[in-house]
Amino acid sequence: MITASNQKPGGQMKRACMLAAVAVAVALTTAVVFADQEQSTGVIFARSRTVKYSPLTPGVLSYVAWGDTAKGPFGGFTKFRPGFDAGMHTHTADVLLVVLRGAYLYRDDAGAKRVGPGDFLRIPGGHKHWSGGDRKEGALFYQETFGKFDLIPVK
Repeated sequence: MITASNQKPGGQMKRACMLAAVAVAVALTTAVVFADQEQSTGVIFARSRTVKYSPLTPGVLSYVAWGDTAKGPFGGFTKFRPGFDAGMHTHTADVLLVVLRGAYLYRDDAGAKRVGPGDFLRIPGGHKHWSGGDRKEGALFYQETFGKFDLIPVK
């Protein structure tokens, strides 16, 4: 049993935040699957460490767990190589993500965020932002969209 005397400070809060982020991701996945009548109704299970990733663009690997990135909605894992730079861009649909390892780096007109393991980020469709991977670790994250996935460069 873990007690307050043998637990690291903030450990309980960090664990609660991680569980909350995972719960949000699961709830969103469930909502999207039920909203899309063409989606399979079977259980989906994927291990981020053992799935077969495919190159998406230089520096980015992807695994689609459900849905269709070209038509949307979809959910799956994405890996950014260390130091990956996606440049300033927008997406047509909202993008929701939960970081699993490393750090997803995010910046918009309001400032920069380092989105680490257990952290959740929602990027509204049409919102101009920059994203990239941590210089040492890159990033591994689960992401979902309610529509097709695209990346529209901003000049």
